Formats: sequence, structure tokens, C-alpha cells
Amino acid sequence: MFVRQITLPVSRTKSLNKIVRNIFISVPCNTPKSSNLHSTKIPSNLAIKNQVNYSRFSATTIMTGTDLFRISDYDYVGFDLDNTLLQYKVSAMVELEYKTLSNFMVNTKGYSEKHLIQPLDVDFLQKGLIVDIHRGNLLKISCDGYILKATHGTKFMTDNEICDVYGPERMWDVTTEFTRNILVSWIGQYADTIRTLADYFDMPSSLVFARAVDAADEKAGQKLDSYKIWPDVLDGLIHMYTREHFESGVSDYFNELRAHPELYIHRTKPDVIKFLKKLKEEKTTFLITGSNIDLANLTAAYCLGEDWRELFDIVVCFAKKPGFFNGSRPFVKIDGVKETAPVDPNDLELNRVYSQGNWVDLDFALSKKRSIKNPKMLYFGDNIIQDVYAPTKYTTYDSVAIVEELLAEGMKDVSETHSDKKLLTSSLWGPYFGTSIHPTIWSEIIREHSKICIPNVDAIAKNPIDFAYKSFTGERSCRHGFYPNEPEHWSD
Repeated sequence: MFVRQITLPVSRTKSLNKIVRNIFISVPCNTPKSSNLHSTKIPSNLAIKNQVNYSRFSATTIMTGTDLFRISDYDYVGFDLDNTLLQYKVSAMVELEYKTLSNFMVNTKGYSEKHLIQPLDVDFLQKGLIVDIHRGNLLKISCDGYILKATHGTKFMTDNEICDVYGPERMWDVTTEFTRNILVSWIGQYADTIRTLADYFDMPSSLVFARAVDAADEKAGQKLDSYKIWPDVLDGLIHMYTREHFESGVSDYFNELRAHPELYIHRTKPDVIKFLKKLKEEKTTFLITGSNIDLANLTAAYCLGEDWRELFDIVVCFAKKPGFFNGSRPFVKIDGVKETAPVDPNDLELNRVYSQGNWVDLDFALSKKRSIKNPKMLYFGDNIIQDVYAPTKYTTYDSVAIVEELLAEGMKDVSETHSDKKLLTSSLWGPYFGTSIHPTIWSEIIREHSKICIPNVDAIAKNPIDFAYKSFTGERSCRHGFYPNEPEHWSD
């Protein structure tokens, strides 16, 4: 889960290769480029250092522009829990999150009940928006940082207003740097400048933030020069998701989830359980989740069954992704639901549950089941930064992206739809993936850093593990990696 790891440091890493750029035709602007509003100096000390750049694509891919992906080709196969193996009833979950966060803002921080204690505007919500913290804006950006849409508070900005704030090219150097260096919003000065709302756990905070901006503007009778609202929203997210608050009972979010899991969590389908058991028979399998062990026990037991731990050779809780993939924190033993002492990598055992850790030591532990020189590793997850980008950028893992919007927004020649389609589609923001001409930053990361993109594990569970899927090749023109088919909005 994204928020529960929010306050944890991320190792500094090397400057990333720029994501392949696309050329966008800017909407003509009648306003001149503002002298100061759109420019923010990029601190030189935020250059990220990466020890190794791993090549993800085969010679066949490079030469032919096509490739095939088979799960059977991998030795170690891992999964995220939330929104991957565990599927939430997203509409109910987001409603709970909004209610909990807005109540915190009103009751603890003194914000306007008139603005925040309102029905959830599901059309305003979309995963993947970026918060411009000081201006009170929300942004949707393309793969090269072009600002596709923006709001000030809940009011959508006109093309001229976007150009007035961010320049006639509709580019802000902060978000442009983000497209080059995806972890820039996690470290240093930029953590106070932008915030990416990458999953369903923090998606509702966009509406809370926007409505609080509306309240501030109404009180002042005008737009403010700068806003100090986001730190209060962040306090609310921390209060909701901090792991100690599950046991202490101070989080209304955790209390409701614990009291009524059936309202918020789907039971995992038998085909997926069968798929996981088959994988464990033939491969080495693992689970890496940001949830603390007590929360994971609740949610995983409800969706996967009381014997959920037996589906994996090793379970890692409170993994602090993305730091798990580019850091060196030791694994920590768990006694019941409490962390005890760090574990020497040589003492890691199979069929155990650990906390924290890092991918290098995990690789060593997994080799105790199957000692393979240069094993091929695969990871399934939904958070595009934590589960897709970080593993493939900083380790030898390949990834599979789980994106529920693929089903909700529709796929070419696929009639099935999502039960939470109303929440997961937005007429205001447009498609999550963008279009084939104007792909969003998230669709570009998916195509560059995942092998395939699926709406859920159900989509592949009935297939044999040696089933051949057409894979992404890293090229912007490639649409093969979407399964069962490409986004409907990308169809020619």
C-alpha cells in the first residue's frame, strides 16, 4: 500500500534515462509565458544514482519488434497483495477512504464542513493524477510531461489558464523531470512540490485536496498565491494508514475494514487459487506487500483463505516499496504481529513470514528451494511506480502490470466490463491510458517497464503457465502487451 510507506527514506539512485519522448502539438495560447510561475529549478543533488541498468528486451525483440512472454520461462514468481491477488470492491473502498479522510480534515484540522462533507464526486476521481502542492492544482500529464488537463481546486482550467500558469508549451519543468526520473517525487525537495496519486489508497485525496482549495479561495475571495493544504491531507493519510493504528484502533478506516471485510473485499476466485498452487509446485513463489502482518492476515485470509501463507514459499510484509528494490534494509523476524530482530541473510528460511528486507537477500533465500544460476524473476503488481517501474529499473526482475482501468474503460473486441466502471472511468479527465496519439505517463511506464498489462490475475489464471502472450517491446508504437486486448481508446 502506497501511503503506509510514505515517511520512509528512499535510497538515492543515478539519473534515469529519459523516457522516449513523443511530440505533442500544444493548444494555441493567447496568454504570454508567465515569468516565474512555471519555472522551478531542479536541484542538482536530486540526481538519482543507479548501480546497474538492466536490458529487458531480447535480441529477437530488438530485431523484429515482437516478443513472446511465458510465465513458465521464469524461475521465481512473486506477487503484490493489495489490488493484485486481493481485489477490493473499489467503489465501496474509495467511499470509505474519502469519508475517513474528509472527517479527519474537518474534525482534526478545522476545514470547512460545507465543502468537504459532501457526496463523493466519482467523475472527478482518477488514479494517476499529480498534485501541484503549492498552486492548489491537479495535473494529468503525458509521457513527456505535457499537461493534458488540469484543475485549480475542483474547477477545470481552460487551455489559456494552463498556458498562463505553466507556459505556452504546457510544460512544467518539475513534472518534465518526473517523466525522466520517476522517483523524484519521493525524495528531497520535490516531495514538498508534487505528489503522485498512483493507486486507489490515495486517489480520493485528490478530491479532498481540491475541495479544501475551493474552501480556501472562497474564504479569501480570490485565489491564493500559495497553499498549505497538502501537509494536512498527508497527516490524514498517515493517520488512516500508519501500521500501528491497526492494532491501536485509532484509524476509522482500519476499524471499518476489520469489522466488515465483506463490504470491501472480493473473495478470490477458485481459478486464481488453483493457478497459485500450480505455480508453487513448478516454481519458487513469493508475496511482497506493503501491508503490515496484522493487516495482511486480515485481508489475505478473507480473500485467499486461512491457509494463504501456504500459497507462497516466502511472504514479505511491510516491504517499504519501492525501497525494497533499490535499498539494503535487512529482513526482520516477526513474532506474532510484532517485529523482533534483524535476520542475517544466511538465516532466512523458506515457508516463513518476514518484515521489510530487500530483493538481493530475497533472491538468496529463494535459492534455497531451487539453486539456479542467474534465475529469471517475475513480479505482478498494480502500483506503477512501486511494482512495475522500480523492480525492472533497479533489479533483474520483469514485471506484469495489473491495471483495473483496462477492463473498466474497455478493450477492443472484449465485451466484459468492470463492476466498478462508474468509479474507474472519468468523462472529466478522459481515459487513464490516454490515447495512442497522447499516451499518459502511466501508459508509457507500463509499455517500457512491464512485459504485459492485464486488468486482473483472473484474466490469465485459466491459461496454462506456458501460454504465450504477445509482449511489450519497449517501443511506443507497440500495443501487443495489453491482454486480452489493447485499450478501446487506442483502437484505430
